[in-house]
Parts: sequence; C-alpha cells; structure tokens
Amino acid sequence: MAAGRQEDYDAGIVKELDIEAYEDSGLRQSKMSLASENRDEGQSGWWNTALSFGQRSWNLPGRSFWLAHRGAYHLKKRRRMEGVSPGKAAHYQRREDSGPSGSSTGEVPGTAEAARQRFTSHRASHEGYVELHELIMDHNNEFRWLEASHWIKLEEDFDDLGHWGRPHLSYLTYRSLLDVRRAFTKGTILLDLEEKSLAGIANQVLDQMVFEGQLKTDDRELVLRTLLLQHSHPDGSTSLGSFSPARLQRTEAKDVAEPLLQEHQQIEMKILPSSSEKEESTSGILKKPLSEKISPEAEATLVLVGCASFLERPTLAFVRLKDAVELDSALEVPVPVRFLFVLLGPESPHISYHEIGRAISTMMSERVFRNDAYLAEGRPDLVKSVEEFLDCCIVLPPSEIQNETLLKALLPVQKELLRKRYLPVEKKLPREELIESLEFWRSPHSIRKKNQFSQEHAEKQLKDQVGKPDDDDDPLSRTGRLFGGLVKDIKRRYPKYLSDIKDALDPQCLAAVIFIYFAALSPAITFGGLLDDKTKHWMGVSELLLSTAVQSGLFCLLGAQPLLVVGFSGPLLVFEEAFYKFCGDIQLEYIVGRVWIGFWLILIVVVVVAFEGSFLVRFISRYTQEIFSFLISLIFIIETFIKLIKIFGDHPLQQEYRNSTTFQDDNPTTPQPNTALLSLVLMAGTFFLAFFLRKFKNSSFFPGKLRRVIGDFGVPIAIFIMALADNLIGDITYTQKLKVPKGLQVSNPAARGWFINPMGLDTNFPIWMMFAAALPALLVFILIFLESQITTLIVSKPERNLVKGSGFHLDLFLIVSMGGVAPLFGMPWLSATTVRTITHANALTVVAKTTVPGEKPHIQQVKEQRLTGFLVAILVGLSILMEPILKLIPLAVLFGIFLYMGVTSLNGIQLYDRILLMLKPPKYHPDEAFARKVKTWRMHIFTLTQIVCLAVLWGVKSSPGSLALPFILILTVPLRRYLLPFIFSDLELKCLDSDDAHVTFDETEGQDVYDEVQMPV
Repeated sequence: MAAGRQEDYDAGIVKELDIEAYEDSGLRQSKMSLASENRDEGQSGWWNTALSFGQRSWNLPGRSFWLAHRGAYHLKKRRRMEGVSPGKAAHYQRREDSGPSGSSTGEVPGTAEAARQRFTSHRASHEGYVELHELIMDHNNEFRWLEASHWIKLEEDFDDLGHWGRPHLSYLTYRSLLDVRRAFTKGTILLDLEEKSLAGIANQVLDQMVFEGQLKTDDRELVLRTLLLQHSHPDGSTSLGSFSPARLQRTEAKDVAEPLLQEHQQIEMKILPSSSEKEESTSGILKKPLSEKISPEAEATLVLVGCASFLERPTLAFVRLKDAVELDSALEVPVPVRFLFVLLGPESPHISYHEIGRAISTMMSERVFRNDAYLAEGRPDLVKSVEEFLDCCIVLPPSEIQNETLLKALLPVQKELLRKRYLPVEKKLPREELIESLEFWRSPHSIRKKNQFSQEHAEKQLKDQVGKPDDDDDPLSRTGRLFGGLVKDIKRRYPKYLSDIKDALDPQCLAAVIFIYFAALSPAITFGGLLDDKTKHWMGVSELLLSTAVQSGLFCLLGAQPLLVVGFSGPLLVFEEAFYKFCGDIQLEYIVGRVWIGFWLILIVVVVVAFEGSFLVRFISRYTQEIFSFLISLIFIIETFIKLIKIFGDHPLQQEYRNSTTFQDDNPTTPQPNTALLSLVLMAGTFFLAFFLRKFKNSSFFPGKLRRVIGDFGVPIAIFIMALADNLIGDITYTQKLKVPKGLQVSNPAARGWFINPMGLDTNFPIWMMFAAALPALLVFILIFLESQITTLIVSKPERNLVKGSGFHLDLFLIVSMGGVAPLFGMPWLSATTVRTITHANALTVVAKTTVPGEKPHIQQVKEQRLTGFLVAILVGLSILMEPILKLIPLAVLFGIFLYMGVTSLNGIQLYDRILLMLKPPKYHPDEAFARKVKTWRMHIFTLTQIVCLAVLWGVKSSPGSLALPFILILTVPLRRYLLPFIFSDLELKCLDSDDAHVTFDETEGQDVYDEVQMPV
C-alpha cells in the first residue's frame, strides 16, 4: 500500500508540473538549474552524497520523480507540493514573473535581446580578489572565522612573525586539486542566487544541502550558526598559527520551539562588530595598501573551510550570486562578493581542508577559471573548467632536487601551457555557432527589425573578434598621393591641439618640466663642450643651447608627437668631427659648407615626405640598430680615453716642474703638476658617481619616490659634486674648464657672427662644393632619419597606450627642415633623442595605483601635451645666461659623462650580450630565445656577421672617407634583408633579430630605460 501511495503521489506531481518543459534542452542547461549528477549508490569515498543519513533513509515524497526529472523548475511550487517548509530558499531560483529561461521581468525569452545578453555575458568577468577564512578557536574558547590568506593574482599569507608576507606563487598539492574536482562533481552548486546578506545565502545553501542529502536536518541549525560566526582578520597579535583549529562538536539540542531567526539576530548583534569597531581593530597600515592593490571593479570570492566533527562526511557548496553584494564585516576590504565556497567536514588524516581552500582560492584568482565561473550555466561547465585548469598544472614527483637551477627547465614548459591556455583570451563563438545561437534563441513572435538587429550585432561582434588593423590609424601606411602622409598626419593630430594645452594643466606636468630640463641640459652642456673642442671653437655650448631651445620649442608647438625630445646626439657629433676634418683637408670653410648641406637637407626631406618615404623605417631591423648603437658606444668610450691620454701627454707626470705658470692662464704652455692625475680622478669620479646613482634608482634603499628622484637626477648630481670638488681644490692644481661665451655671443666672435653668409666668410665658397654638398647632406639625413623615426616607433609602442597618435611624416619634415635652416645661423642640426624621449614619456605616464602584486604595471594615462617640452626649451635657452656657473665645470667632468653615456648605451644591446656569450660555456647562457632556440655555433656566426660590419664601419670612420659612415651603415639593411635569409632560417632570424624590448616605467623596480633602447644616446 505504501508503494502504491508513493506512485500515486508521484503521478500527481507529474500532472501538476509541465513535464514537456523538462525535455527542453535549453531549460536543462539553464544557469538557474539545481541539477545534480546521478549518484551511484555503490560509489565509495567520502564525497558520496547519497540521500541517506547513516542507517536512516530520507524518503522524500516524489524522490524517485526528482531523480528521474531533474532540471530547472520552480522551487517554491516544488516545496509546496512536497509539504516542505520553503524558507528563504524558495526565492533563489527565479521570480514568478520571470521567463522560463531566467530572464528579467518584461523580457520575452528567446528574443534577439535575450540572445544579445546571452552573448555579451561573455564579457561579464571582473578582476578577482579572494579571501580564505578558516574556522578557529580563539583564546577565549570561542569559535570564529579568521582570514588565513588572500589572493590578488598572487598569494599573500600572514606569517607567524605578525605581518603579511611577500606575494608569491601558489604551490598546491595534487590531492587538493583532485578534491576540488570531486567537490564540483558531487557538491551543491547554486548559480545566480538572489540574496543580499550572508544570513540569506547561508539559509539558501543549507536548504539545498538538506534537499540533496549532504546535510542532516538535525545538523542544519548548528552549521547555520557556524556560517554566521564572526569574521576577523590577522594583525600583529593574532594570526592563524597562534590559534588551534576549531573542531565543532554537537551540543545539547535547544528547544525546537525557540525561533531560529531570533537567535540569528542575537548572534549578529552580539558577535559581529560594527563598521567603526572593525575600522579601529583593523590596522590602517595593512588595510590601506591592500585596498590600493585591488581594482575598483573587482569582485571577491569568499572561501570558508573548517572542521566539524559532528558531520559524517564533508559538506560543500559553491555559490555564484546574481549580483555582487558587500557582506558586512566579512572581508578585510569593502569589495562586493560574487562567489562563495563553503567546505565543512569531519577530521580525517587524509583530508586537509586548508589545502583544499588554498586550491579553490588559487583557481578563483586565475583569470581563465574565474571567467569560466562567470559564464558557467551548470555543473558540467564548472567541472570542465576544473579539468582544463588541471591540464595546465605541472606535478613535481617526490624526488630529491639536487640543484635549484634544475627547476628553471620547467619555465619553458609552463610558458607553453600558458600560451595555449591564454591564446583565446576569452572564449569566443565562431561565426556559425554564433548565428545558430541567435537563430535558436530568437522568439517566433519577434519582429523582423529585431531579427535584423540581432544579425547585425553578431556581425559586429565577429568583426571585433577578428581585430584587423585599420589602415587609417596606421601612421606609416601609404596613401599613394603626393604629400598624402603629411596631410594625414596633420588631419589626425592638429584637431587635438586644444586638448594638448588643457592636458598640460596638471601638477605631474610641472614636475616633468623640472626633471626633463636637467635631463636635456646635461647632454647639451656635455656635447657642447666636446663640439667646441672638435670644431676648434666654431660651434660650442652657446650655439647648441640656443639651437636646442629654438628647435625644441618650434617642434613642441607644431610637431605631431610632442613627447619627442629634440637634441644633439652622438652620431651627429661623429659626423661634425668627420666633416670638420674633411673641410680642413681640402681647405674649405667648415661653417659655410654646413649651410649648403642645410639647403640640400630641406630639398631631400621635401622629396622623401612627398613620396611618403617614412615607411622605409619598417625595414630597419634590430640588426642595423644594434650595429649603429654599438659603434657609437665604442666611439664614446675610446674617445674618452683618447682625451685623457692627450691630457697626460700635455701634462706628464714629472719629479720636478719648472716654470709652471699661474692659473690665470687659460692655456698654459708648460706641463702643470698633478693636472693629469686630477683629471683622471674627476673623470672616473663623475663616471662612477653617475653610474652608481643610476643603479641606486633600482635598488632597495630608501622609499621608492626618493630613490627615483636621486636616480633621475644622477647626471646633474655627479657634475655638481665633481665640479665642486675641483673648485674646492682651487689654485693648487690646474684643470681645463668649459669655455662658454658671455651672454648671446658665439663661441668664436672673432671669426664669425650669428649669420653665416652662404657665399663664404673670408673667401668665396666654391660652386662645385655647393652641388657636392648634396652627398654629405644625404648622409646627415640618414642619421636624422634613423634616430628620429626609430625613436618615434619606440615611444609609440601599443604598450604605452598613447591615444592621440603620432605623425612620422610631419615630425621628420619639421626636424630636418629646422636642421636645414639652423646652419644659416651657425647652429648645429638636431634629431629626436631616444633615451631623453623615453624619459620624457615615462615622466608623463600615470601608472595605475591598483597594481596587482607580481603583475607588470599597466598604464592608466599618458599626459600627451605640448607645454612641458615647450617650457623645457625656454629654460634651456635661458641657461645661456648661466655662463658664470658653466665656466666652472672642468672638461674632465664632461669626459666622465661621455664615458657614462658610452657604457650605459651598451645596456639593452643584444649584440653586446651575445659577444659576452662567446666567452661563456653554453650551460651559463640565459634563458632567452636567441640562446635556447638557436644552436650556439649558429648564434656565434650571426654575431660574427655583426662584428665584421662593426669592424668595417670602424675602418671607414678612421679613414679619410669617414663622411661615408652613414652610407656604409645603411647598407646593412639590404644585407640583413636579402643575404642573411640564405644563411639562417626564418625561426633563427626571428629569435636573433626580433624586437623583444619591453616597455619600462620609472615606477618599475629593477628596470631601466636603457634596456629598451637599441639606438645610440
């Protein structure tokens, strides 16, 4: 009879419910589903969640029906028919006025709008923050939840010393990962729960646990009280190690007639502290940095694990809330909670609840699994995500590791696994599946307009996924029209001119002006002093300062990329020296010859810009850049010691010095005592001081801001200290000083004025040289083209997030044209300087304060404006009036800066690294693509080709034909493009000649802007 009544009751339930709805695959896969997998009664293991409690069977009415027809259904109606008190859990499934697919009120399920929401939900994930709380017993023998660890991509644990440890990679046990998989396979899963409080969530979870058989009804109240215990966070006096793990025991049962809700209110009022008390108890020193690390859009995951001895088996639940809510006093920081994971179970030597909690916390902090958790529509999706996570895990066997360096072999394996896992950053629907999905979910009552909108939306999403670059946004794309690139640069950049002024009204820009002023002034003085020495006073500090001020100011007002810092550079100094020697050999006026070179420069740049020749910069690879940079660095270093040797030759070390002149003589004709030694000390001291301060910037001493200020002003500080030391010595020892004219005078007022007559100063300039100047003009153009265009490429990398764009054609036209006019006034031509430009961009970069530990800093904004460069140009121009100060700087100090620029320019040059690798055994080679993916002997052959090119260039530079140096340099481009592919494979060339320099910022410890530069200083 009992069996007959059971069957009649089941039949009545079938009659009441819409059975056809359960056959709908869409409903069975609904994210509102309470579906649970078929449970094998004979399956062993503590995760078996059969609907039985010990020896007592829980025969719910209609149980056989529910096992046969599980899916999305109305929980309130189900409980009403079963006679079970619904409680709050009746409301989590979906509201009565919602559509059958869980859509909101008033939305017709299956329409194009629902399909679009279904598609756009793939973009719903947020940055994650995870807290792991463990159940402990405090010193007052009271139970509470204590935060053990938290995750912001990396794990941070509170150690026994009373402070939070450094962020580190999570290391998980293999068993804990298997336990997590079993948890998702057999545990309770509630998706899109509509609750706003921890008490409501706990009630819903326990109702479902009781229904699924994971929890006895007798244990429900005690587990509920456990979940509502106080949440505390460690400080200097409390940590997880100072308490013993809690072991909940069953206590004497309370009166069943006592209202449970009243008890909940008493618990919350008596135990849970107020927000003000929580703020007082929480260390402000700890809380503030943590809140700064978390993104404002982040959503949290709360993981609760503990030991409950009265339970027969582990009870666990995974909850995803429909809307993220802030749970009062639960988390250390006010972050809305989206996910909740609960695990309580009996004590067992084979189960570590702490490790299981760490495992699920680590998984929820990983962006792919977290994104899958947002998108999951049921248990199978979550289980699949766990399995995909396990596929990318590496298991270390229990074998002794003799050397820690052996673990480095795992890095390439892990990178390959991550590459495959992150290759599709988000799971995208292919075109066919997307269209089919839209067709499937489209309602028969939808009108044609909505259908058409759905198709257009799908097409738009597909187009966005392809991500094809738009040629209109590529500044190097050719238009096929005369001056087409120049016009496009103007149309792209000048409409944003007003914003270039408004964006400069920021305190950060003022700080950047002060910093960049010294960064521009130091090389201007250094190169000016060396230029004065190499050209025998035809050009010097005053001409270079004035040229920098005028050209930089005009470029900042008219250029397309005002972040570029225009100045003098090493390659131009080498050319000026070579051209001066050439003019001296053939008895030509050097300063007049520069004027005709300037005229030809203007003609050349007009032709190149007219035919959009800037696109040629794409063919200049790292191969050529590194040869050029290494050559200039070599010239800097060798020239420094040549100058020092010359000083030792003019002032040799002697036991006795006769007829030594006084120090009022600017050019003593007799050797001076101790001059050579003091010059050596000044040069070496300046070099080591500047180099140490640059390294000090990336050290661990002092706070970061103070350390960066000291490092950024390292060169001016070194010049100031060593010049002060020289002046403190006074008249005891003579040193040659920097020659600076007073006011706006030229360096050699006796020989020329500010305007240079193109026809000649003292004699008529030969007509044949007027036309022959086209050849050196072409060589100067090559130097300016190389440095300016490659500098623009570096500063325009996508990682820098510049939004206003660049203009290669317009910038090249302005820089070369101003350089063509400058020789008329006896001033040097300039180019964009790589290191100073990167420094300028870094000074104007706003790095997000919510930098996740262990994650590379990401740019929030770059102050793209024109006023900082313009104000720096004005300040540099006013520095001409600093003649009383500048003339106190010894030339030996400038030689030290020259040596510093040569040595630091070697950083980031892969050619230099590979030359050093030729002296090292292969086992000491770095874990870089050019060393690991290319055979060692073939890597050395590639390096030898560059060394041969370097030797040829040095030979040309040292010969009478040194003017041809830029032309020989440019020949390395076709050498790399057409000859080397016959010797090396494509893979080898990609490894050896790829631009793998990463963007660095001043805020990044251990990084340096020189590491990003392959071009000379």
